[in-house]
Amino acid sequence: MDIWLIQTEEGAQIRPESIHGMLWLQTHFEDAYWNALASKQVCISLIDAKDLSEDALKAGLNVNYLPSFSITAKP
Repeated sequence: MDIWLIQTEEGAQIRPESIHGMLWLQTHFEDAYWNALASKQVCISLIDAKDLSEDALKAGLNVNYLPSFSITAKP
C-alpha cells in the first residue's frame, strides 16, 4: 500500500505508507506541507481526497480508502 485515505469528521487524513506514496504526494503539495504529510497530520476534504485518489491510481500507486466507522458498546 502506498497511500491510505482515512475518512474523519473533518474530511480524509492522508497517510503515506511507502516511499513511492510520499514522493508522489510531494509532487502534489508545496514544500511547506511535506513534514506534515510525512507525520500523517494532513486532512483534506472528501472531494479532494476522491480526486487525489483517482490521480494516484492513474499514476500506478496503490491507494486504499478507509471509511469512518464507529464502535458501540454492547447492552
